[in-house]
Amino acid sequence: MALTTRQSTPPPRFGVEEEFLVVDAVTRAPTPRAAEVVRAASPLLGERVSGEITTLQLETRTAACGTLGELAAQLAEARKVVADCARSAGLRVVATGTAPVAGVVPPPMTVGPRQTRGAETYRGLHDELALCALHVHVEMPSRQRALLVGNHLRPYLPTLLTLTANSPYWDNRDSGYASWRTTVWGRWPVAGPPPVFHSAAHYDEVVRGLLAAGALVDPATIFWDVRPSERHPTLEVRVADAAVTAEESARYAALVRALVVHLSAAVDAGEPAPDVPGELLRVAYWRAARDGLDGDGLDLRAGRLRPAGALVGDLLAAVESVLRAHGEHDLVAEWLDRLRADGTGARRQRSVARLGTLVGVVDHLAEQTAG
Repeated sequence: MALTTRQSTPPPRFGVEEEFLVVDAVTRAPTPRAAEVVRAASPLLGERVSGEITTLQLETRTAACGTLGELAAQLAEARKVVADCARSAGLRVVATGTAPVAGVVPPPMTVGPRQTRGAETYRGLHDELALCALHVHVEMPSRQRALLVGNHLRPYLPTLLTLTANSPYWDNRDSGYASWRTTVWGRWPVAGPPPVFHSAAHYDEVVRGLLAAGALVDPATIFWDVRPSERHPTLEVRVADAAVTAEESARYAALVRALVVHLSAAVDAGEPAPDVPGELLRVAYWRAARDGLDGDGLDLRAGRLRPAGALVGDLLAAVESVLRAHGEHDLVAEWLDRLRADGTGARRQRSVARLGTLVGVVDHLAEQTAG
């Protein structure tokens, strides 16, 4: 039975974390100077900017926001600040899942006991850790609700990846994938789509087992693409590559929030989560990472291939009433129409490369990132 979502209360607050690469303005390769940009930006952004696990990256974050307009303004502000600070130091900040111009391997890591344990645990996986993603947090009343909504969200993860694929280049060459970051990240022991959880107690039991098996440094190294946040009362959706522009990040986040609200209604109605075989979900991820919007995706409900654009249309139709209740439908629909016409970040990177070089791709990304 189709579920009609009625919006009788304000939508949950939401927020975004964006990861960026810091590149040298001359070589266009990632450079281990992110800390300089963070120091320069901190007086203006405070806790909304920080370093990342490698010294090639930094992260910005929004506060919890009620509206798309508020979120978009915070994203644009943070990008302008870090871009200006980087430029003053002879650097650039770029939003891409992987670096078009290769940097040093292994990437230099930040220093600390947690990082040391991570290097001892994951070893060569750290050699390919200069990856940048976009994380969306949606406020949840409880961990139990977050986990149940996450169960319903699993079949939508490949479509969300399809929309946000923005990492075609790796080691100075075209990987042949729209999201090579997804392929690299999938090698980690606790990454990709999560299993189905029956309760918060079940989740805690699984985490204890992963810790006992030595697969985690701590619970924060659970890198599933949807999870209850360890730090905030939110459901965290982590499947996306870093988005090229602040506008794309904001509208994608609005789509994710609408989907979470829609699926929360399904949980309230007692609807069971779709039974998606793990092997098919893995294939759906692979096709989404390989082709982005420029191919067929696996319809996990029907068990057959369909044009990726049609799956995106299904997603928009599912959340249309929620987006309209939030006053965000037209903005999100316009963004999706633009993606179909102009392509994802991956296709746009390739379009620039065909006209020049990978250095030109980095320059294009730096300009678009700053806005």
